[in-house]
Amino acid sequence: MICRRFIVSGRVQGVWFRASTRQQAGQLGLTGHAVNLPDGRVEVLACGGGDAVNTLAAWLQRGPELALVKEVVSEELPARQLSGFSIG
Repeated sequence: MICRRFIVSGRVQGVWFRASTRQQAGQLGLTGHAVNLPDGRVEVLACGGGDAVNTLAAWLQRGPELALVKEVVSEELPARQLSGFSIG
């Protein structure tokens, strides 16, 4: 199991980005969260199998249909046990 934190910038708020991320994460069996940041970016924390996290990372590069992703920055975090995938 791995955990990775992503900061996604561009047109990512008000375009169903968090809800779409939760849907993708659920299909991949990941836990974590997607939250809006005050500066207009979205933070995504994803924990689970390495292949699943990498699949989500690739999806975050484009996001849902209405999003316009400009940049995704990621960092590895210590693995942790989380329950579900929340949005906030």
